[in-house]
Amino acid sequence: MGARRIIIVGAGLGGLSAALHLSARGFQVEILEKNSTVGGKLNRMVADGYSFDTGPSLVTMPDILRETFAVGGARLEDCLTLQPLDPICRYRWPDGAQLDLSSDVAKTSAELRRLAPQDEAAFFRFLSYGADLYAATAPVFLFNDFRDWRNLWRQLDGRLLRQLPRLATLRTVADRTADFFSSPHLRQLFNRYATYNGSSPYRAQATFCLIPYVEFAFGAWYVAGGLYRIAEALAQVARERGVKIHAEAPVAEIVVEDGAARGIRLANGDFLPADAVLSNADSLYTYAKLLPGLRRRAYSDDRLARIEPSCSGFILLLGTARKLDALAHHNIFFSSDYPGEFADIFDRLTPPVDPTIYVCATSRTDPTQAPPGGENLFVMVNAPAVCDAYDWDDVAPSYRDRIIARLAAAGLTGLAESVVVEDILTPKRFATWFNAHRGAIYGLSSNSLRNAFWRPPIRAREARGLYFVGGGTHPGGGIPLVLLSGKIAAAAVAADAR
Repeated sequence: MGARRIIIVGAGLGGLSAALHLSARGFQVEILEKNSTVGGKLNRMVADGYSFDTGPSLVTMPDILRETFAVGGARLEDCLTLQPLDPICRYRWPDGAQLDLSSDVAKTSAELRRLAPQDEAAFFRFLSYGADLYAATAPVFLFNDFRDWRNLWRQLDGRLLRQLPRLATLRTVADRTADFFSSPHLRQLFNRYATYNGSSPYRAQATFCLIPYVEFAFGAWYVAGGLYRIAEALAQVARERGVKIHAEAPVAEIVVEDGAARGIRLANGDFLPADAVLSNADSLYTYAKLLPGLRRRAYSDDRLARIEPSCSGFILLLGTARKLDALAHHNIFFSSDYPGEFADIFDRLTPPVDPTIYVCATSRTDPTQAPPGGENLFVMVNAPAVCDAYDWDDVAPSYRDRIIARLAAAGLTGLAESVVVEDILTPKRFATWFNAHRGAIYGLSSNSLRNAFWRPPIRAREARGLYFVGGGTHPGGGIPLVLLSGKIAAAAVAADAR
């Protein structure tokens, strides 16, 4: 009997990672991607010499990326060039305060002494707290499928048990940052990390305070040529391993018969049989659109309406004709009312009146990303998922002007006049481009204890041989976690095949 055939729906990083791990285990793997390019949300747009990464803009935990290449028989260093970023990010507040955070401890200490000397020691206590959380949770909740109870039992140890009161807590990220820091600037800065998984710091579990530790401990990295190079390089290694990748091959249905996944049906009607199917599409979209026979059992219309998605994003891609030397590679321009901003996003479901603005200018590090004398600006604000209250096509022009005006007032004078290339990505556009449920970037929000630790599972409960991979499933969003989801999913397929 020949190798078992596995079909993966979607060529995002999770799908590519799963393909490499499955191929290494001897499976025959085929990926079907509806778009013309691989990468999923990690994608790229190019216009008139300006290049923009449209998804993740930072690499953390590079050893996970290194391992993914190694599984495919390649060396990360032969495929990509990682460049450490210093500073990691430049933060600005409406009152004129500014802080550069660096992975260089001496530089960060000097910045803290200048802005909030009373909190310099608290910063290191906070990182120590995050280190404890990471050490206790990572082996169970990041590197394994904790819904496999036998495996979970093997992972349990005294350190995790001691940390359980901290993990199963009703306290939020904002509660814990207030415990450590007296400076409102630093509280707002470290509350921001809850947005790394599309959640509100005023509702997300305090466990996510481990994210700043991960960034400082493992570094913040850029990929020469743009982060989209990761997707290109992984796809190349996968093809060299024998993985077949089909672009512009939209899937209409995952075929389930007698309680098991039997293959997929393409939009053109062709049926492709498989021994197992992995969906790298958004899990809620998969149930709603690709599994008509399971939808009513798994996610009825009423249940879908009750599920709170993560936030989405409103993004401006701006190519400027002049340099903006006030910018670092990563920049945050904070709002004056952080609680109000997240109430707009998650409670009132409206674009924030006073949004925090993130600006990534990779041209500050990599001149190849913009013509000489110009910058490529990826400008993003967190925004609510798509709802019926308004149409983003109507809102986008005026909201764009508001953001440009805010940046000009914050010191980027002349920005509007220097823009020569422009595009807008709205939550509505995310929903159609990536088949993301309501345009949510990270799947479900982590604004509750249940959602934080109980995302849609790797193994589908409703059908044998059906699996999920990507940022919408365990262990979550972001480059390293999505790559880990591919590894965990491949292990599940192999275990079930045995």
